[in-house]
Amino acid sequence: MPWVPRVARFMESSDMPVSSIIIRSLTKQYANLTALNSFDLEVEQGSIFGLLGPNGAGKTTLIRILTTLMRQSSGEVFIEGLDTRTNGLKIRSMIGVVSQENSLDRYLTARENLVLHARLHGMEKSLYNRRIDELLELMGLSDRQKDFPDTYSGGMQRRLVVARALVHKPQLLFLDEPTTGLDPQSRRAVWEYIRSLSGSMTIFLTTHYLEEAEQLCDRVAIMDHGRLIALGSSQELKDRLSGETVYDIELERDVEHYSSLLGSMPCVSNIRRIDNKIQVSLEHWECLSEIVTALNGAPIRRITLKERTLEDVFISLTGSGVRG
Repeated sequence: MPWVPRVARFMESSDMPVSSIIIRSLTKQYANLTALNSFDLEVEQGSIFGLLGPNGAGKTTLIRILTTLMRQSSGEVFIEGLDTRTNGLKIRSMIGVVSQENSLDRYLTARENLVLHARLHGMEKSLYNRRIDELLELMGLSDRQKDFPDTYSGGMQRRLVVARALVHKPQLLFLDEPTTGLDPQSRRAVWEYIRSLSGSMTIFLTTHYLEEAEQLCDRVAIMDHGRLIALGSSQELKDRLSGETVYDIELERDVEHYSSLLGSMPCVSNIRRIDNKIQVSLEHWECLSEIVTALNGAPIRRITLKERTLEDVFISLTGSGVRG
């Protein structure tokens, strides 16, 4: 019996989640380089999904295959139940893409760029004009809509690229590092809009801002060397991170003295001094009582547990070295 895409099987039962993206044993080979190595993944419909990985992990290759810009060497990919190898035109009509490059037409105004995109997707003028007005307002570009992209700052161009991808209200939105170059206010505005789309649109996000993935994504995948190495919610990934417990100890004075004192204790595996704060790594959280005893009489302002972050998980899985 031939393999049936799981999305089709899920459609038969309304109480089962539907997969918007299904990837099975996906491999992409470039001569002697394996960019994707038997990669498996499913993304639930209506979710915000984050993909993380260091430079060279295979993220861009994966995005290009998912958006039908590249063919795999082997394996299968289904977008909304459609095989990317045989349904490229249909899939492209269903998706929106924000690539890493600001691929805007420099000879068209901002509004004309959006109009062109809407017409390429067969939208009626009465519909796309209203939609474009909404997006220009959201991205803070209404006052500059008649200007050419070359007159925009990098951040403004980025906002226009995001708006363009949303004009035709895609079922599946691919965001490849969408907030690179944005100021904090613009980034927050994009975040809020992405959150508002949750449930009505599947969003596939790649980012180097780990806080962005932690804030926005229902599930996060971490890949390296073309393979999936971790998958789950941000909290699930952080819960799996074993190892030391880290505390920040903030003092009013005598930081050097107490730093030396704590550094000599057997239960302290690592210690860092940051201004008037001492950061200690303990082999077990029970060691905290020994630390408190040693600090008896010290001018302590506060002792706080350092919460694990998605960055801690990422570094623990992919290493701290800079990639080429």
